[in-house]
This record gives sequence, C-alpha cells and structure tokens, in this order.
Amino acid sequence: MIGCLWRLIRRLGCLVLLVVLGFAAYQWITWPDVAELELGNPRSTAFMDRYREARGPATGVDWRWVPYAEISDQLKQAVLVGEDIDFFNHNGFAIDELKRAVEQTVRHGEPLRGASTISQQLVKNLWLSPSRNPWRKAKEALLTLELERKLTKRRILEIYLNVVEFAPGVYGAEAAALARFHRSAAGLSAEQAAELAACLPRPSGCGAGAPVGDHAGRAERILRRMGKAEWIKREL
Repeated sequence: MIGCLWRLIRRLGCLVLLVVLGFAAYQWITWPDVAELELGNPRSTAFMDRYREARGPATGVDWRWVPYAEISDQLKQAVLVGEDIDFFNHNGFAIDELKRAVEQTVRHGEPLRGASTISQQLVKNLWLSPSRNPWRKAKEALLTLELERKLTKRRILEIYLNVVEFAPGVYGAEAAALARFHRSAAGLSAEQAAELAACLPRPSGCGAGAPVGDHAGRAERILRRMGKAEWIKREL
C-alpha cells in the first residue's frame, strides 16, 4: 500500500515538473525581444490585436506612427502630468505613488487606484492583457525592468504616445489628434493636449465631441498641473 502511494506521488511529481518545464519553455520561446524596439517600431500591439479580434477580421484600427519630434511638447507634458509625473526620475516603478494610493484607500475607504507608470502601461499594451493574475503582473514587472534598461526614457515615451489607446479603436497621438481636432499631433494646443491626455484612463468613454462630466473635470485638472509643472519641458 505504501509502495503504491509513493509511486503515485513520484508520478504526480514528475507530471508537475513536466508542466513547469513546459511552461518555462513556452515563456522563453515567446518572451518579447525588448531590444528590437531600440531602433525598430512595433508593427502592432497586444491591445490592438485584441480590439481587432473582438470586432471581427474586417475591423481595422485608426493608427498612424509619427516620430517623437512630431508630437507636440504640450501633449507630452499633459500625458506626463496626468499619468506619470515622475517618469524621468524613476526606474519603471512609482513606489511613492503606489504608497500614496494605498494610504488614500486606507484613510478614505476608496478603491485602490492604479499607480502604473508609463513604462508599465507600455509593457502591458505591447505584450500583455488587462488580466490581473499574479503571473501577468510578475511578467509585467520583469519586462518593465528590461524596457527601462534597454531603452532611453524618450524612446519609451515616443513608443507609448504612438501606441496607447485614446478612444475606441484610435491608437497613438497622431490618429487621436486628427480624429478629435482635425490637426496633427505636432499642432496641439495646451487645452487640446489636456483633453486628449484625460482620455487615457478610460478611452472607451472618449468619443467625438467636447469633453463632458468626469472627462471634462480631468482635462481641467491636467491643464492646471501643466501650468505648475513647467520644469517637465526641460526633460522633453
């Protein structure tokens, strides 16, 4: 009886080991080559692919790539103050911002707000899913460290501004600026930049027309922060 039990345990152990090795091999084979982004632009993202799949093969996305220099400093500043004001000073993780989010939750009983940096958001957009499972979060952390190590801050920001979703099916600063204001990303005013940056937490709520409700309030707050964070322009 005991011998049969030990044989069963060994077989289960071998099975678990095979599963773990298979999982590790799959991750190694499919692991993104972050270094490719140093000189080459992504041809698509995981989020774009998911959007296409959800709406059928005939559905496209509105996406136009433009170089860093052809995106207005106003939009860069608006996105930074709205999403990650310490972007140029951290190594991919905003520890202080996460602490503030946790404290706010404990003190006021509010839901834990997101404290993802632009680097973390970019990793998720390029290669991952919106899932919150532990392995997905661990993979995000590892890829964020790799992204920060292999790319410059300006390159990370350039890619982010070109692939992030501003409205349903509308990806990147150029497509968003043309769709909403009928002008290129290079010619955005401070008010227009703040309006676009206000879309990033919830692009599904940013359709055509003037901002309303929460979106309008967020755009106003971003515009005020831009006036107080002139120092960011020196980093751009």
